[in-house]
Amino acid sequence: MNDRILGIVSLGLAIFLTIFGWNLHAPVSYEPVGPRAFPLLIALVIGLCGLWLIYKNEFTAEANPPGANGRIFLMILVAMGYAFLFQWLGFIIATALMTVLVGRLFGGAWIKCLIGGVVMGVLFFLLFDRALDVVLPTGILEGLL
Repeated sequence: MNDRILGIVSLGLAIFLTIFGWNLHAPVSYEPVGPRAFPLLIALVIGLCGLWLIYKNEFTAEANPPGANGRIFLMILVAMGYAFLFQWLGFIIATALMTVLVGRLFGGAWIKCLIGGVVMGVLFFLLFDRALDVVLPTGILEGLL
């Protein structure tokens, strides 16, 4: 893939973010900018980077090493599974499961991936849900948390 193709894909993503971010409105807002400022800002940055890549077009990447495309595809499936199971399983279990699977894709040992996944799921839940007051789904652990 060269820079020009990546730039065109980036512009497409920026357009997608702009279209869907433009209609974000909060029913009650205490902030002057509202919820659509973040996706529109991200779309602007991605769009500018895409234009720069199209304009410069200096780099052509080498082919992926053998087996990398399969791991990339599995990584996409893991991310999609995380998105679909996030609400039902809850943040802690879904994050721990995703962390273990991603760690294994990158060659991590089972025990290290399991420990890292559980620690990451629990610590991030405590950080966001308890310390920062970001409501996260508890899923099947609802009675315990």
